Amino acid sequence: MSLAIFDLDNTLLSIDSDHAWGEFLLEQGAVDPVAYREANDRFMADYQAGTLDMADFLAVALKPLADNTPEQLAAWHQQFMASKIEPHILPKAEELLARHRTMGDTLLIITATNRFITGPIAKRLGVEHLIAVEPECVDGHYTGRVQGVPSYREGKVTRLEQWLEEQQMTMEGAWFYSDSHNDLPLLEKVENPVAVDPDDTLRQVAEQRQWRIMSLRDW
Repeated sequence: MSLAIFDLDNTLLSIDSDHAWGEFLLEQGAVDPVAYREANDRFMADYQAGTLDMADFLAVALKPLADNTPEQLAAWHQQFMASKIEPHILPKAEELLARHRTMGDTLLIITATNRFITGPIAKRLGVEHLIAVEPECVDGHYTGRVQGVPSYREGKVTRLEQWLEEQQMTMEGAWFYSDSHNDLPLLEKVENPVAVDPDDTLRQVAEQRQWRIMSLRDW
């Protein structure tokens, strides 16, 4: 029995849930239609290029959580799950999760997307453990600020080490599945790194290091 760690966006899902949430907010008329779209697309491009300024991104990404009531956010998220997430859950991803579950492995999703967005997705996938960016919440309302270390790039390693200490677990025999070169710091830490439908940079590194490369897409 080992730890099986999964990236979420463009790994278990065929989309980026953070960017999709931004698109959903635009469709609801909940954010500025010009400035927010420009920022949402720019941050996505920066992430793909490995140049994302996480502080700038979170200042924009977490603001809608602070600007709306918990009730409104919950109602939106329910619609978001049905319209944006459910169609993009990959059947082969669910099969992969099931295989590790059958082997008795501990399943963990680790993502740079915040917990408000990803908590219900992890639950839908039947994954109990989730490390995500933590939006600060005071008296039941989001503040628009982040709590703790964002789980992005080297931050994923930091957060995972904290989690392992809390769970009294080790990385022995651990797997990590990811599509993104941004996850190289964590891929380099596990015994079983797997590049899943990888971006060009990650594919090149995986080929050089003879890591497993696989696809969860149906096409």
